[in-house]
Amino acid sequence: MPETPVAASDLLTADEVAWLRRALLEWGGPARCGDELAVGMGFEGVQDLLEQCGRLRAELGESVPIAPVDWARVLLAVEIVFVSDLAGSGYEWTTTTGFSDESSIRTLRAIQFKLARVVRPYFGKRPSL
Repeated sequence: MPETPVAASDLLTADEVAWLRRALLEWGGPARCGDELAVGMGFEGVQDLLEQCGRLRAELGESVPIAPVDWARVLLAVEIVFVSDLAGSGYEWTTTTGFSDESSIRTLRAIQFKLARVVRPYFGKRPSL
């Protein structure tokens, strides 16, 4: 698949980038991911998920161009960590992030819309290198 990296600042607002960065941080906190789920999200396992989330958080913050496969992994990881009470932050989201569910779903929907063309090659597929 051709992969043209895209910087966060070319797609998203500063608030949306901040939300993504905070959401990715949840994987190192209250979220509970097993290796199987991490692999399903396109990572090698839980340890790789944690390491890649750190790298991706930095790249988002510095607006480094990110490959579409990594955008797909970011999007899937934040969707799960926000919503899932079994594997993600779920019910604790508001307490641990400071973002309300209402503002978070609006932000997530805006991000999904803006990333659709970038992640389209991964619809229905595991985003892996």
